[in-house]
Amino acid sequence: MSAASTREEWRGMALSTWEAMPKNKGKPLILGGCDRSAQGYLITALLAQKKATGLGRIWIFTPHARRRDQLALELAFWKSSALVLADPTIIVEEELTDPDREAERLATLHKLAQSPTDSVLLSRASWESAAPSLVSINETELTLNIGQEIPLAELIGWLEKRSFDEHPQIFQRGQFARRGGILDFFPTQLSHPIRIEFFGDEIESIREFSVETQTTRRKLESVEIRKESEMGGDLLSSWLNPDDLIIALDEDDREIAEILISDGPNEHWSADLHPSPAAGFEAGDFVVAESSRALFLEQLNEWSSEGWQIGLVAPSKAERHRFLEILERNETDFIFVEGRLTKGFVAPNQKLVVLSTLEIFGRQHLPGIRGKEKLSHQRNAAAIAGVHELNEGDFVVHADYGIGEFIGLIDGEEGQEELGIEYQDGATLHVPIDQSHLVARYVGIGGGKPRPNKLGDKKWKKARIRAEAAVMDYAAQLLRLQAERDAKTGHGHSPDGQWMQEFEASFPFIETPDQQQAIEDTKIDMESPRPMDRLICGDVGFGKTEVAIRAAFKAVTGGTQVAILAPTTVLAQQHWRTFKARMSDYPIEIKLLTRLQSPAEIRETVEGLRDGKVDIVIGTHRLLSTGIDYQKIGLLVVDEEQRFGVRHKEILKERFRLIDVLTLSATPIPRTLYLSLMGARDMSTIDTPPPNRLPVQTSICAYDERLIRNAIRRELTRGGQVFFLHNRVATIAGMKERIQSLVPEAKVVIGHGQMDRENLE
Repeated sequence: MSAASTREEWRGMALSTWEAMPKNKGKPLILGGCDRSAQGYLITALLAQKKATGLGRIWIFTPHARRRDQLALELAFWKSSALVLADPTIIVEEELTDPDREAERLATLHKLAQSPTDSVLLSRASWESAAPSLVSINETELTLNIGQEIPLAELIGWLEKRSFDEHPQIFQRGQFARRGGILDFFPTQLSHPIRIEFFGDEIESIREFSVETQTTRRKLESVEIRKESEMGGDLLSSWLNPDDLIIALDEDDREIAEILISDGPNEHWSADLHPSPAAGFEAGDFVVAESSRALFLEQLNEWSSEGWQIGLVAPSKAERHRFLEILERNETDFIFVEGRLTKGFVAPNQKLVVLSTLEIFGRQHLPGIRGKEKLSHQRNAAAIAGVHELNEGDFVVHADYGIGEFIGLIDGEEGQEELGIEYQDGATLHVPIDQSHLVARYVGIGGGKPRPNKLGDKKWKKARIRAEAAVMDYAAQLLRLQAERDAKTGHGHSPDGQWMQEFEASFPFIETPDQQQAIEDTKIDMESPRPMDRLICGDVGFGKTEVAIRAAFKAVTGGTQVAILAPTTVLAQQHWRTFKARMSDYPIEIKLLTRLQSPAEIRETVEGLRDGKVDIVIGTHRLLSTGIDYQKIGLLVVDEEQRFGVRHKEILKERFRLIDVLTLSATPIPRTLYLSLMGARDMSTIDTPPPNRLPVQTSICAYDERLIRNAIRRELTRGGQVFFLHNRVATIAGMKERIQSLVPEAKVVIGHGQMDRENLE
């Protein structure tokens, strides 16, 4: 049976719960006994029924933004869908608003208005907030078609009257950019910007393109620009139709709901859906805790003997095989579905249990998924890295042809987009997008403009050879400093085995091209007998830690120990949790060594390092102190190397001369970066951001306690945490009391460097 048909069969079982519900119990109808893990499963059956019967829209209420996103992913797993409506972002009048977020919200409302049967996940705050009327939001103000004649100046004037801002290149809604006969603009209600190419006054092509890569997503025959709608006049609740259905997942929304799905005791009817026996597993429990695994296995045997369907959802075949290997079971004992489900559940009435390897291995708390369909986007983004920062008229340097003037993205002979660079005598060089790594912004000394090179002459090649020779002469002394290390033999790690392949396949994301290259470079270095000295340079959140995790796993499975050195206790604890979660289904002992551990815990860890029982130790400067001995250390990882002083680095050089060293840094100090650039230290750069990575929003405002209170409440409502930075330890207690009075429902604690270990922990 295929995965799709299996999911359809399981979803059909959930329909029996809805069909058996009483219809005369008043409002709301309480459906109890539904664990949170099974809410998506239950709702998707109702969505399928709605689609078949022509019922109206289903409004699904939950106050937490993270839960809405998670439910959307669960519904997608069950082959259903629902729009996710973001909460309003206005906190105090016009302060701390996110215009792009508001535009996304309006775009979602446009989609909702166009389809009266789409379901939506939202909060009570959105329901009671201002929204355009259904009449005004559907009004089309402008339609553009291929072949239509409209002067470019007239269309630009139309955009300016509607408060569109002109930019050299657009990056958010409400902007337009003109390059010759090409006009880009980003209407509020659309998901992606539009690029229109004119031939005279005639529209020759219409394309939807990506903000990140500035490349075409798809070609269009026409585009409709709907009338800009103000968020005012009506409330979103006025959109409710008589045949719509409101489902609430929280007791606070009970008064507006027709159906309340609860995990509490049955009041009207019970769904009888319970958490899976793996619900309490933390990272590593399934592998290390034999008693927990024995109970789990006993429950599986009981279900099998009673003829239950036992489904197993795993994100990859490798993780499925790892699960079977640990349990020593056959594939025929389970019904496998490849996909991502955060938590499993048990449905006794249907004799169905759905298990999730993410939950079994304790990885259900890892960040959201990165879909495989994003991979091609990532590759395009890497290929055009830096191009989005170029403006027309900027001077650029092509590695092979020298200095020229960037004239923008232009169409090639086959209609594909290419970079245009103009050289002397008006000669234009077309650079394909996949070769844009050869182009960089010109950086020179002084404020004068450079003289463009001439295509075809040899001056650029000669200048480049002279510069390279000068650089190499200056670097010779630095290379000699590393000669001793290079001349000695270290430990060559074994090639990847089956465990490494399974471990890599269990990574819940798709590696970006830069990240994959950094991983491969690190593996090659580790398998070489020459001691590795590699710098991984990349921005925060770009995936440097996963490179270190792969390297650590390779070292441990090859029979050596690993030390992870972090500059702060908080970062060390964060790494410890991440490493534990990633390696939870392997017998790898990971210990934390910081000032927050008790003397007994420190003693146990130190002894474990000495006798080889500890495979990976993660700690702060404590790892550099005397008395820390390793049985067989094979890899040292230094995170945020720039935050360690000269004395600490001298200790590192002395103690770890012949082992592999991997350094991670977002902002390497000039000397470290220079060593890497000159070849004395190998370097891998990770320039490609993960898909959908949101930029940090920073607002500078006057001190306003209304703003502070509402900002904190907004974050708590979406299930997040708040860090409030205060500048004086002496007065921090008074500020804590002030914050507590502003938000009495919040738990407020103090943390600073002068606190003792017990209180700080």
